[in-house]
Amino acid sequence: MAIRDRQTGGMTATDLRIRVLPSMAEIPAEDWDACARPRLEAVSTSQQGGGNPFVTHAFLAALESSRSATARTGWQPQHLLLENTAGAIIAVAPCYLKSHSRGEYVFDHGWAEAYERAGGRYYPKLQVAVPFTPVTGPRLMVKPGSDAETAQAALLGGLVELARLRAASSVHITFPTEAEWQLAAARGFLQRTDQQFHWDNAGFATFEDFLGRLAARKRKAIRRERREALAPGIDILWLTGSDLTESAWDAFFAFYMETGSRKWGRPYLTRDFFSRVAESMADRILLMMAKRAGRLIAGALNFIGEDTLYGRHWGAIEHHPYLHFEICYYQAIEFAIARGLARVEAGAQGEHKLARGYLPNITLSAHYIADPALRRAVADYLEHERAYVELAGRELSEASPFRKDLVIDRISREPAK
Repeated sequence: MAIRDRQTGGMTATDLRIRVLPSMAEIPAEDWDACARPRLEAVSTSQQGGGNPFVTHAFLAALESSRSATARTGWQPQHLLLENTAGAIIAVAPCYLKSHSRGEYVFDHGWAEAYERAGGRYYPKLQVAVPFTPVTGPRLMVKPGSDAETAQAALLGGLVELARLRAASSVHITFPTEAEWQLAAARGFLQRTDQQFHWDNAGFATFEDFLGRLAARKRKAIRRERREALAPGIDILWLTGSDLTESAWDAFFAFYMETGSRKWGRPYLTRDFFSRVAESMADRILLMMAKRAGRLIAGALNFIGEDTLYGRHWGAIEHHPYLHFEICYYQAIEFAIARGLARVEAGAQGEHKLARGYLPNITLSAHYIADPALRRAVADYLEHERAYVELAGRELSEASPFRKDLVIDRISREPAK
């Protein structure tokens, strides 16, 4: 196996060859999606969205063509394509050469600062991820019918070689599946864990059915929050498919910019991104919008997967008590129950989600560090961090809002598969 790299010239491969391409536009969508969405043919996209929507060619291409994820913004595409001897693409990995650590949701700023204080150069680094998207999903994606473990091992080897070619300090695979995480560890990557809060559908028929599983005090608190959130005469709209008009996107982008500017300083996504992603994925997008006195005042962007609703961005131009909880958490549960979805993933961090029925779940990342001294320091840090994450997750699980006399199916505290 060898890398053929447009920037460094080609090498002759014997069995497998990796090509590195600087744009999703250069990769045929059907070839990419054959690796990224192998179960699509078994799923009705109008009903449930067809697998993980974020690793599709349409989503990643929208990030690049809208100038949200580009070299100018610190996300230089370096996508890996694994080809067999016939030249057919059998595996892919979304990869970026990064000049900073923003928009990743797995924080290594401390590693960068320590390394640079010691005289090292942490950037550039390679990031195998979906930009701005802390959602677990496949990262080393193999076309059905190929030897998955061999192909994934080849991609991992290619990433290490690409880091050398690009003089990158490290390779970071964020939010992979557990199988990918374990395979990366076997190839010398360091293992990291974190946690998010997800809601699991234990066969609930209605939102009230879900509330009936909670302890009385938690149930009353949620009912009160929902009443107060809508008390100022606020109505909630679910927009998907053809309802996603440009005027709706204009309103949502205003919310996104208002809240994102206060929260992050500089929101990541351009206005053009929302139009572009809606062109190809409208049936897999859900906007939860709040309307008061005839105008839209707040909203949350969600994506609909095969069995999961993914909450991504929230914003508002009017601020009302509990409205964020209503739109981002409770309406998401309502939608998941109505659609028969198994889970709601409401984004990164947020212990406040626990009281609202979202339980801790482990998330994963894998890290290859080229410098042996930095690798030893990071490995020691991660050993202690993993123990902390495990302990914190156990303590939070014990504080579950569910009634202690009930066993709720599908509540997972293990890494996502």
